[in-house]
Amino acid sequence: MEISSKENTHFFSNNTVLPVDRSSFKSESSASKEKQSCCGGIKIFLGALSFVYFAKALSGSYLKSTITQIERRFDIPSSLVGVIDGSFEIGNLLIIILVSYFGAKLHRPRIIGAGCLIMSAGTFLIAMPQFFMGRYRYERFPSTINSTVSPSPCLQDKSQTPLSALEKSQAKINAGCEKEAGSSMWIYVLLGNLLRGIGETPIQPLGIAYIDDYAVEENAALYIGCVQTVAIIGPIFGFLLGSLCAKLYVDIGFVDLDSVSLSPKDVQWVGAWWLGYLVAGVISVLAGIPFWFLPKHLPKAEGRKDSSTSSEHCTFITEESKDQCTSAWQQAKLAEMAKDFLPSLKNLFGNPVYILYLCASIIQFNSLIGMVTYKPKYIEQQYGQTSSKTNFVIGLINIPAVAFGIFSGGLIMKKLRIGVLGAAKLSLGSSFFGYLLLLSLFALGCENSDVAGLTVSYHGTRPTTDSEPALLSECNWGCSCSRDDWDPICGEDGVTYISACLAGCRASSGAGKSTVFFNCSCVGTSESSQSSSAVVGPCQKGNECPKMFLYFLVISVITSYTLSVGGTPGYILLLRCIKPHLKSFALGIYTLAIRVLAGIPAPVYFGVAIDTTCLKWGSKRCGGRGACRLYDSSALRYVYLGLTLVLGTVSVFFSVAVLWVLRKRTSPQDETLSANGERGACGTKGRKDSFVNSDQLIQSTYWPEKETRL
Repeated sequence: MEISSKENTHFFSNNTVLPVDRSSFKSESSASKEKQSCCGGIKIFLGALSFVYFAKALSGSYLKSTITQIERRFDIPSSLVGVIDGSFEIGNLLIIILVSYFGAKLHRPRIIGAGCLIMSAGTFLIAMPQFFMGRYRYERFPSTINSTVSPSPCLQDKSQTPLSALEKSQAKINAGCEKEAGSSMWIYVLLGNLLRGIGETPIQPLGIAYIDDYAVEENAALYIGCVQTVAIIGPIFGFLLGSLCAKLYVDIGFVDLDSVSLSPKDVQWVGAWWLGYLVAGVISVLAGIPFWFLPKHLPKAEGRKDSSTSSEHCTFITEESKDQCTSAWQQAKLAEMAKDFLPSLKNLFGNPVYILYLCASIIQFNSLIGMVTYKPKYIEQQYGQTSSKTNFVIGLINIPAVAFGIFSGGLIMKKLRIGVLGAAKLSLGSSFFGYLLLLSLFALGCENSDVAGLTVSYHGTRPTTDSEPALLSECNWGCSCSRDDWDPICGEDGVTYISACLAGCRASSGAGKSTVFFNCSCVGTSESSQSSSAVVGPCQKGNECPKMFLYFLVISVITSYTLSVGGTPGYILLLRCIKPHLKSFALGIYTLAIRVLAGIPAPVYFGVAIDTTCLKWGSKRCGGRGACRLYDSSALRYVYLGLTLVLGTVSVFFSVAVLWVLRKRTSPQDETLSANGERGACGTKGRKDSFVNSDQLIQSTYWPEKETRL
């Protein structure tokens, strides 16, 4: 590696003296080795951390891709699925403060490695219910289940009823019904996700702070951008894995697939959701292995040995003399760390930039987490796409746009040498234009499918605001139909009927997916009095829907990229507005706030709001409400996009406040210095003192490298 000019001067000056001072050679050699060790060590840690980010992102995104599968498999509403999704954040909440504060004083790489093992255990636990609950049972008329008997769908004779109301009422009376295998197995999914959250806790606060401590300062933004960009590859593979597993039947390997009468387009279809969790668990184990062999400390970068802070830190932070505390860290104990907790917390919450940015992030993450959690469901219900295609599109189109946006943000920060103020501007602009693009998605929706008795009447007319269509009509009045079943068929008139019985069908032929129903008294009544036929499965959405879906994808990709550009500048703003020794702690508090106030509640209240748009609920075999079978497309669009946009708009106002405070605290001279990349230049002493006193950012007990030495 090349030797600096300063080192060369020192080398030659020592050679002019006789005898030769060999200690100088030793000093030069050790300095060179230290520099190489620092460079190599931080890159090894960067690679290991990137792989861990990949592993945790893969398992997290795979969970998002299986939201609808879990909902159908365990027959639960979206609000309960939101609780399961939020359990990950609850796991973070349990130990985030302890890990981010005390973990910074201990062996950070090994703590991250232990977290990976816990994360893998939770991932395996999520998949466990599949091996203990019974086979998946779905509602189907007997003629569609390879049977030699073809009873009349119009159940005029109750003795023909395979899943009639009589059988269901008898099942309710059965004492062991509520203890049916799998009735509460979703609890294991919740506990497994909780364990995943506990294991993931140390990765972000300890890993990012470790990089910022030992990387060359001008490379820190690029390194963080690289980590987050590589982490985006995880969701790509996560959603693609979800797409593959969604094509496979849930009980693959346990049942004869030829006997399955469902298709992936059916609302009751459940893919092999459990298979991907086994893959994700193995990857998490492998990701944690390198951290057990990494050192606790790395040599400081050459440009950071004399100063642990940048010019931007000088602008916002002052520190006491290091000479008074050179030996204090050697005598510090665990009790002393605990004693310093409350002053450190007070220091953070006394920083207006940190508080305002924290509020902006909390509200923005509420919108983003809710949007991402239910995006697969939104695409499936709004545009009539299968789970497999939905996950494939998200993984192959949306996620790369996010990765490119995050990397672009880090690259812009490095190339233009943007300072704190510029980072705030870039983050604000990214959010503003991203949510502005999101507004256009309101016009890119599909109309409700024509479902007899729900969205249209049996006469083909849409209901007015004062009246609601009824499931029972004159055409099916003589049939003994259950209004709780969901076994849709598509009539020749292009209308979907909830079941063959409610369509008034009196004959059928074929078996399985090729079943055809005849003499359906309700089909075609709006045009003629003659009976018509119907086939298994719901009718497709309108002709305009595929075109709308393409427009949605284009706008969605552009929006994802625009919002992601502000990710890395936001991280840099967060790191540069606080004291160096509080970086891990500040990131931990930041993560804690995001988990508690965004990650936990957002999926729940988004799920509750989405449940209000349900038109047809499924029913459990033992009675009670199951998963939603059909949503009101228009109401779903306004609720889903409306919540996202309102929350995003509020976060933009907080981002404006952050920029206003930074402008107020920063002089034009500092902006010029930051833009020109002159690091180490600070304002005058009087200005610094005035700024710091006004923001109450002085902590007299600070000494450099405190957090890494203990």
